[in-house]
Amino acid sequence: MGSLLSRIESPADLRTLTDDELCSLAQEIRETLCQPLESRSVHFASNLGVVELTLALHLTFDFARDRLIWDTGHQIYPHKLITGRHEQFASIRTRGGLMGYPNPDESPYDLFMTGHAGCSVSTALGLKMGDELMGRPERKSVAVIGDGAFPSGIVYEAMNNAAELNRELVVVLNDNQMSICPRVGGVAKSLDKARMAPMFHDVKCQLDEALHKLPLVGHSFERAWTSLKDMVKAGVYGGMLFEQLGFQYVGPVDGHDIKTLREYLQMVKEQPGPTLLHVLTEKGHGIASASEDPVTFHTPPVFEKVENGVISLRKSKSVNFTNLVSDAIREQLASDKKVCVMTAAMCQGNKLERSREEFPDQFFDTGICESHAVAFAAGMAKVGARPIVAIYSTFLQRSFDQIFQEVALQNLPVTFCLDRAGFTGPDGPTHHGTFDIPYMRIFPNMVVMAPGDASDVQPMLEFALKQDCPVSLRYPKAAPAQIERAACPIEMGQAEVYEWGTDGCIIAIGSMFGEAVEAAEILREEGFDVGVINARFIKPLDKRTILKAVSELPFVMTVEEGTVVGGFGSAVLEAACEEGIAANHVYRCGIPDDWILHAERKEQLAEVGIDAPSLAAKARELAALFGPKENSLEEVNSCKQVG
Repeated sequence: MGSLLSRIESPADLRTLTDDELCSLAQEIRETLCQPLESRSVHFASNLGVVELTLALHLTFDFARDRLIWDTGHQIYPHKLITGRHEQFASIRTRGGLMGYPNPDESPYDLFMTGHAGCSVSTALGLKMGDELMGRPERKSVAVIGDGAFPSGIVYEAMNNAAELNRELVVVLNDNQMSICPRVGGVAKSLDKARMAPMFHDVKCQLDEALHKLPLVGHSFERAWTSLKDMVKAGVYGGMLFEQLGFQYVGPVDGHDIKTLREYLQMVKEQPGPTLLHVLTEKGHGIASASEDPVTFHTPPVFEKVENGVISLRKSKSVNFTNLVSDAIREQLASDKKVCVMTAAMCQGNKLERSREEFPDQFFDTGICESHAVAFAAGMAKVGARPIVAIYSTFLQRSFDQIFQEVALQNLPVTFCLDRAGFTGPDGPTHHGTFDIPYMRIFPNMVVMAPGDASDVQPMLEFALKQDCPVSLRYPKAAPAQIERAACPIEMGQAEVYEWGTDGCIIAIGSMFGEAVEAAEILREEGFDVGVINARFIKPLDKRTILKAVSELPFVMTVEEGTVVGGFGSAVLEAACEEGIAANHVYRCGIPDDWILHAERKEQLAEVGIDAPSLAAKARELAALFGPKENSLEEVNSCKQVG
C-alpha cells in the first residue's frame, strides 16, 4: 500500500479512509514525526501523543469553518501534516520553513500563533462570541488544552466567563500526566482519580452491553443514558471540579482509540452550553523510548540511530549558560538553607533536576503558574528566605504585575534567573526572550545585570543573593564565550573594561561580550584600535565608565541580545542626555522592532547584525564616518539608524 499521508491534501480527505486506513495513517504520521530528528531537535513526545486525537477532531468538525485552538501549540505537527503541509514538513523549525507552532501565515487552519500555555479557552470563547456577533452562530469552537497548562489562572477566568455566557464551547482536556516535566498540584491529583480507577472501564462495558440489549428506544435515550454514565463518572472520578465550574463533564475517554474519540466528540459537538471532554493520552505514544522517558523526548537531541522502535540520542558535551547557572544555584542551596529555588513547570528546561533531588525542601515547582510563582517568592522573601525564581524570559512576562506589586514595590530580595534571554533559535518569536531588559529596568529598586561569559555566572548569582532588593539576571541558552582575562570582582553598577581603544568602543551586555571581543579582534587585524567594555549592569548603569567612552571616543556601539526599543542602548542614551553629553556618535545594535522568525540562533544573530562579523562591519562604517576628518551634520544623520 502506498503512502496514505500523501493522499491527504486537506482534512476533508480523511473522510475517504476506512477505520483500518485511519489506524495505518496514524502509524505513518508517527514515522513521519521521527524524520526531522535525524538532523535537528524538534518537539516530539507531545506530538506522538495527539495523533489519534488530531485525526478524530478533523473527522468530527469542519475546521475550514469551525474554530480550533491548540493551547501552547508545540503539539501542532500532526495537525500540520493533514492540513496541506505534508510536503513542507521536512523544513519544520528551519529558517524559511514551517514553524514549530501554529502560524496563521502558513494556513487558515492555524488561527493564533500560540506558544504560551493557558489562553486557548479564552480565545476559543472569544471566537465563538465573535462569530455570533458577526452573524455566524452555527460555527463551533474547540480548545485543546493539556493537563499541565490547565492550572494556569487564566483558564479558570475563561471557564468562569464561559459558564456565565452559556454558549456552545468544547474544551478538550488532553490529559497525559505531563507538562514538560510531570505535572504537579491539586488539579493533577483530581485528574489522577480517572487513571487510578481501572474498575470503571469494566463497569462501562457492562452498562454498554446492557444498553444494547434493551429494545430500540431512540437516539435521545442513548444520549441520555450516556450522559447518566458520565454524571456518575464525574462524581466519582474527578469530573465534579468541572461541573462546579459550569461545564458539562464527559469522559475520561481513551485518546488513542479513533473510533471512540469520534463518538464522544460527536456527542459533545451537539451539547448545548460549555462542555469539557476529558481525553487520556500517553505522551510519546507509539515510540517506546519516548513513552518511557517523555521528559527527555519532549524536545530531544538529534537521533543517533533507531532500531526496533528504540531510539539512541546523540550526546552533547557542550556546556551552556543554563548548565552554569544550574550549578551555581545548587552551590547556593548547599551553602545557605535560606536560599530556595522555584520554577514554573520547567525543572528540566532550567536544568534543576539535581537541585530538586538533593534539596527537596528548598525546591518548589508551581506548575505553569508564573504569576503565582513570583507572588509566592515574594511571600518567602518577606519572612527572610532568599528565593531564586528560575523562569524563561518569555514566560516571566506573564507575571509582570506581581513583579511590580509584590516584589519591586515591596523592595523584596527576590532573585530572578531569566533563562532563554535573547534568541531561542528554532522556537521562534513566541519564545524569544527579547523584552526582559525594558520590562525589568523600569521598576524602582530593581537591579538588572547579565553575565558576559562563564566566569561571570557564579559570582553574579552570589552577588545577587547578598542584595536586599530584587535582582534580575539574564542569560541565553547558548554556550558562553571563554575569554582569558584578569579577575574582576562583581561590584554594584560596575562595568569591566576588557580593553580600551582609541578609534572607538563596543559596549556589550551579557551574551554579546564574546561577539564584541571577536569583532574587536577582527578589526585589530585590519589596523583599527577598538576597545570592548563588558557592561555587566543595565541598572544601575556604570555611568562613569560608559559616559567616559561616549565623551572621549570617536564612536561607541552598544550591543545587546534584546530589543533596541527601551533596551540597554536606550539606557546609555538616556544617561548621556541626563548629563548633557552629545551622543550622535552612539550606535545601538540589537534586535529591531520586529518579530524575528525561527532559525538557528547564529542565523538570527547575523540577520539582525549582532554577530561578530556584522559588528566589525558596522564599526568600520562608524570609524569612517566619525574619524579624524570633520563631518557635516547631514552626513552624520544620514548614517544613523537603529539596529
